[in-house]
This record gives sequence, structure tokens and C-alpha cells, in this order.
Amino acid sequence: MTNHVLFAVVVAGGLLSAADAQPPATVRDPGDNVILVTLDGARTQEVFGGLDREVLASTLKADQPIEQSPTFTRYNAATREERRQKLMPFLWQLMATAGSIAGDQTIGSTVQLRNRLWFSYPGYAEILLGEPHDDTLKSNDPIRNPYTTVLERIRAGLNLPREKVATFASWSVIDAIAEHAEGATTVNAGLDPFGAADPALRAIDDLQREARPPWGGIRHDAFTFRLAMYHLATARPRVLYMSFDETDDWAHDGRYDLVLDAYTRIDDYLRQLWTWVQSQPDYRGRTHLLITTDHGRGRTPADWRTHGEKAQGSQDTWIAMVSPRMSQRGAWHDAPALTTSQVAATLAAWVGVDWRADHPAAGEAIR
Repeated sequence: MTNHVLFAVVVAGGLLSAADAQPPATVRDPGDNVILVTLDGARTQEVFGGLDREVLASTLKADQPIEQSPTFTRYNAATREERRQKLMPFLWQLMATAGSIAGDQTIGSTVQLRNRLWFSYPGYAEILLGEPHDDTLKSNDPIRNPYTTVLERIRAGLNLPREKVATFASWSVIDAIAEHAEGATTVNAGLDPFGAADPALRAIDDLQREARPPWGGIRHDAFTFRLAMYHLATARPRVLYMSFDETDDWAHDGRYDLVLDAYTRIDDYLRQLWTWVQSQPDYRGRTHLLITTDHGRGRTPADWRTHGEKAQGSQDTWIAMVSPRMSQRGAWHDAPALTTSQVAATLAAWVGVDWRADHPAAGEAIR
């Protein structure tokens, strides 16, 4: 295989890789590209501090010393900086060399939700709309988004085919959140089959139905990642949104060990994604990456499993960015406060679309 084979999936006794999917023989628009990645319910405590010793201890048997826990052995280190690097080594390498990350309150940087509900649908809507709509978007029911999203606006502003703006999500409700006009963009979420002609992709569709996680309407993040990467390699989208969910699902189940494993697994997806981007002439040097979360969680061992308006800490989020137009800053220190509502305008500005021209109440683009 060539060195472009950056990931592979064993399906039906064969291999499916990004290199096996050849791009269409068309001349691409030379404009910039945007990739949005979200980790559901990813606390600032883990992103900036790695393993939370008190939370882990609360999940162990009363007579089990924490030092004997395999999770403690794998993720513990002397300092919070070392612990976060053990948890998400690629993210922190990327932030140190090419990006910036906001939301570490211990060094004077905050990112918070503007919506007052602090759970998933309102959080994702704030990301994609740039402003809260607490009076209308107040449940996780799979209702069609009543407002045009920034993904749809970018497609219209750049006059792109629908496959050039794509969303792949582990949670099925993202299908309703990502677009107001159903079918305006490419969306594949939950257990929905991707429906591609490639036999290997059809095998993935079968596998994601057979290998269901213990939560309804959700598929494992591994399937979301591989389908998204295949679409990236074949359709060459200008806008790609990957939405991962297991950081939230395992937390609700109280499985802190599997929560940490999910962070590390997604960190490796980020490594594979960014390595592929840097290997492609039409993406290298003109791709903007933004990574964030829809909400935080409770701050203590008593409430870390949950989130919502009654769990303080759920309003705390974070934003990581890599952009050829932004100076690299690493972790922001003593910086102006940001809100999740600034994500939409930031994504749009990176590809030359003014989101706030039609949405003056939306958060401003991050400069």
C-alpha cells in the first residue's frame, strides 16, 4: 500500500481505506475548507487536566486502592499537563505546534454556552446557529431544526453541490439538528445506512446495525469516523462535520474508564484526520479545523455523570482551532471570554461567508 493509506477498516474479509477511494476527476474550487469536530459532553476537566482522580475513585469499589486501577495506571501523571497529554496526546501536540485552545479556567480563559438549558440539542443548535433559541429548542426530541444552519448557509453562499457540505454523526438526532431543509446537505447519523455503492461501505452499514451500543439511536464513533473519512476522500467536501458521542454516553452510564478511553480513541481519529489533510494538496494549507463540545457536565464526583441547568459546570465548554489565518497561541491565558455561539460565525468567516449579516444576534467570529 502507499503511504496515503492512513486508516483501514476490516470489513467482509477485506480492507477499506481512504487511499482506496479515489477522488472524482474534476477540478476543485481553490477556496478554503472547514472541518468541524464535536465531542459530546466533553468536560473541561478532562480536556485540560486529563484524568480526574476524585471522579475515578468514586467509580471504584470501596476496598479497591486507586493505584491498583488499570485506568489510573494508564492515565495518571504527576501534573495536569502531563495527564492531559496522556489522554489526548495528538490534540495537545497540535495545539502546541499549530493551533490554539480556549476554555482553561485555571489560566484565565473561559468558553461558555449562551443557552440556559445545557444539554445536547440546544448545545448543538447554538454551535450551528450562533445563538440560543431556548423558547423553541428545549428538548432532545428529533424535531427538524426550525432555523437555517450555518452549514446550509455556507453551501448556499458558495453555491456548492450538497455532497460538498457533509455531516457524519453518531447520535441520530443530529440528522434533524444539522439542517432546516431536509436534504439540503449530506447528513448521515445514528444507524442510518450510508447507502453507497461500494460493497465495503455496505458492509459497514451492516456492521453498525449488528454491533449496536447499549443506547438507542446511537452508533459507535468508529463507524462515524470511517464513513466520514471515506466521504472526505471521495467527495472532497469543502465543509465536513464529524460528531462523536461516546464521551457522553459512557459518562451517563458511570463508566469513567470508558469515557477516558473514548477521549483517547477520538484523539487518534484527530491524528488520522489531520495527517490525511496534510497529505492532500487540495486540503493542505487551506483547511481550518475547529473542535468543541455541545455542553459540559457536573464538576464533582456526585454530578459528573449528568448535565443540564441543575448541574453547575454544564455551561463550561472549550474551543480548539487550527487555521492558516490565525496565529498559533497554544492554550489561551488571561484571554477575553468566548461563547459557544461564536462557532457559527467563525466557521462561515473562514470560507468567506458573513453569518452575522443575516443573524445580528449571533456571536461574533473569533479573531
